[in-house]
Amino acid sequence: MPSAELLSGLDTHSEHTAQLQQVYADLHIHIGRSENGQPVKISGSRNLTFANIAKEASERKGIGLIGIIDCHSPGVRADIRALIATGEMSELPGGGIRYRDTTILLGSEIEIREPGQQECHVLVYFRDLERMDDFAEWMRTRMKNIQLSSQRLHTTYRELQQQTKQRGGLFMPAHMFTPHKGIYGSVTAHMSDVLDLELVDGGELGLSADTTMAGYISELDRYPLFTNSDAHSLGKIGREYNVLRMKEASFDGLLGVLRGDEGAHIEANYGLDPRLGKYHRTYCRNCEHIIHESGAVLERCPYCGSTQLTIGVLDRVLHIADRAQPEPPSDRPPYRYQVPLSFIPGLGPAKMNRLLEVFGTEMAILHRSSAAELEAVVGKEIANYIVLAREGRLTLSAGGGGAYGKVVTG
Repeated sequence: MPSAELLSGLDTHSEHTAQLQQVYADLHIHIGRSENGQPVKISGSRNLTFANIAKEASERKGIGLIGIIDCHSPGVRADIRALIATGEMSELPGGGIRYRDTTILLGSEIEIREPGQQECHVLVYFRDLERMDDFAEWMRTRMKNIQLSSQRLHTTYRELQQQTKQRGGLFMPAHMFTPHKGIYGSVTAHMSDVLDLELVDGGELGLSADTTMAGYISELDRYPLFTNSDAHSLGKIGREYNVLRMKEASFDGLLGVLRGDEGAHIEANYGLDPRLGKYHRTYCRNCEHIIHESGAVLERCPYCGSTQLTIGVLDRVLHIADRAQPEPPSDRPPYRYQVPLSFIPGLGPAKMNRLLEVFGTEMAILHRSSAAELEAVVGKEIANYIVLAREGRLTLSAGGGGAYGKVVTG
């Protein structure tokens, strides 16, 4: 029989958990342009401004915590200050910028390349504009154009980690497994070779990986893992996201989730089935086939013999794994496969707007609408696709080589 002390501890944990908010979070969203028209993320949509992202996340998506990761840009910081000055937004005591029902975390995606290695992207977040200003000033002399997103920073990984921590910031490798500038995908088989693991706060999986795949690599067991949209357009916000149990939607609240303070935690990751990601399997650039072998394909195309391969995330993970089978830690939250609404066959803008008129936000459509309620708005076929999507039961074809996978309807 459990001791009185143990029961008391369980009661306290339950009490703390009951007091926590459930917050939807997407921590990797790009800025396309500042309000004066200056480009920030060259490949991002022109309407991806700080104000438009906040409005989209709060009013259409229903996401309570977002990370905008181009806040080092002078144009973006000027936009933030202008929005605060008009009273449209405000700085929170716990860190972050508040717009209606959404908190924006101030972040930066940075490219590092050390001698003899490929490029890697990392994410850093700071609790307020003052710290972001100070960090940006440090970056300015080590970067060619600080106005732009994801620029090369001429320093070392560990120096960047130290500078982040000196300002109370958070540090995470971005899209860790992708062949395009992911730390495991293009730099190293062991994160410990290039990073101080004590100064890593978590990791971002990327669109072509999930937590089961991360379970092949033992050094990741200690870290909370997030899945985010890496949105380059307003519509892509929330295509992957997390459900957090936290004291408040703020920088300090996220810090509590990372530390597990008073029961705060990641409740679940919601993301694409990795097969829908653009880099899930190896792609042959010669014969243009996505290679669907059961084992890792790294050297030669089994169809044409070419060595012109873009290595897939799954193939890379299997190659660098230090476990024969994935063994995710027991306290790692579930990863729920969910096809974004934009992938649903037949769900065009008109029907999507009808759903939003009835349910309010995309999170409400995905999480709080019944099959019967959906059917009443968009018909049985689309309603069934949405239900199958939220249950992870849609049939999919795998992506690779920069092309997304697809929902199979036939």
